[in-house]
Amino acid sequence: MSPALRRGAPGRPRLKTPDDAMTLTDHLGELRVRIIRSVLAIALFAILIVAFYDQVLDFLTGPYENLCRSKGPEFCGEITLDADGNPQLFTLDPIEGFSTRLRLGSYGGLILAMPVVLWQVWRFVVPALHAKEKKYAVPFILSAVLLFALGGLLAYLTLEKALEFLIAWSGDDVGQVFQVSRYVRLVFLMVAAFGVGFEFPVLTVFLQLVGVVTPQQLLRGWRYAIVGITLVAAVITPSGDPISMLALAGPMLVLYFVSIGIGVIAQRRKRKARAAT
Repeated sequence: MSPALRRGAPGRPRLKTPDDAMTLTDHLGELRVRIIRSVLAIALFAILIVAFYDQVLDFLTGPYENLCRSKGPEFCGEITLDADGNPQLFTLDPIEGFSTRLRLGSYGGLILAMPVVLWQVWRFVVPALHAKEKKYAVPFILSAVLLFALGGLLAYLTLEKALEFLIAWSGDDVGQVFQVSRYVRLVFLMVAAFGVGFEFPVLTVFLQLVGVVTPQQLLRGWRYAIVGITLVAAVITPSGDPISMLALAGPMLVLYFVSIGIGVIAQRRKRKARAAT
């Protein structure tokens, strides 16, 4: 744009850009507001989880309890079972129970507040976007939240089989005594790993829409994609067991080809729009 148009030539209206609408101070103030709202949402959900800590912990230990009931006391170890035959988690430090409660609230608050955090990010970025870019923002946020939730759900459903593999491979003469802090950390790391892994198609669709790659290029590189996704799943899976790795790699491969299909549809729409103009 010429300097005359930016300053506003005589008799001609001044063209405004997104940068002209807000100063640097305004941007920093807006960023502060979005950060404060995100932190408040995380803190609110964290307090809620801490208040219902026992119920949340019972939900997280559900796969472990189902495993011990199905395999019997000799599999999980009789020392870990209470009077009703349910497995117990232990603390090895006087402050471990308190710190685990706070850690559970922090992890859970961040995960539950993810839609609010993404919404605040979108509200901060949207003034700098053009009309076409704004049109894609809401679907991207909704799909990101939905895919993260699906990944976390799959991680929870896979946890029982993963624990069965890990306990079985620890040895016949090894007793199982799990710390509550280590167990909670494993569950949330699994949820985070699966959630992040399920965000992979959002990235590939974005790269196709902005023209960095084409659907044809992604389709031609499907062999490299299989190897790469398998390696990524093996690296980010916190438990390291093959069951969790395959449970994550399989859906990621399916979502990879789904993202290619979305890219093809978007490509055809662009061609039709160009032909119409």
